[in-house]
Amino acid sequence: MRGGITPRWRTPGEEERVSGRATAIGLVLWIMGSLAAGWGGSAFMPGAWYESLVKPAWTPPSVVFGPVWTALYIMMGTAAWLVWRRAGFSGAAVVLGLFIAQLVLNTLWSWIFFGLRNPGAAFIEIIVLWVAILAVLVGFWRVRTAAGVLLLPYLAWVTFAAGLNMQIWRLNA
Repeated sequence: MRGGITPRWRTPGEEERVSGRATAIGLVLWIMGSLAAGWGGSAFMPGAWYESLVKPAWTPPSVVFGPVWTALYIMMGTAAWLVWRRAGFSGAAVVLGLFIAQLVLNTLWSWIFFGLRNPGAAFIEIIVLWVAILAVLVGFWRVRTAAGVLLLPYLAWVTFAAGLNMQIWRLNA
């Protein structure tokens, strides 16, 4: 890795020695932590204000968002678990810390867009979120390719959401 930080990855033998119970608990905790970000963001629901906004014709129906985000949070948690399992906290502290930071940014977007009702500020924030997701994806990919692959749908969805956010902001300015 760059910057003189050399991750200490667990060797395949070390990875296998982590008990099955600890591995399962780790998976549950990483997924629950990711879902917690979604739960935090759900405190700011779209509501009547969002319904009153002019939206582009390609806006997905509201029923799509819950299942898509649930699947994405599960994939995010699984990706983080794969990295944690391979490198541990000490071997991947920077990228796992960045993962947690992007979860906070993810939750923050809902507060800015729906809570503050500010699509302009939310657009700026989602660009920062997008950059953070890309950095995590690259970092995860370097530790465990499958972990990076699991984040590709998340990056694609946030790319789509950023475009939608920008159009809603433009149409309602």
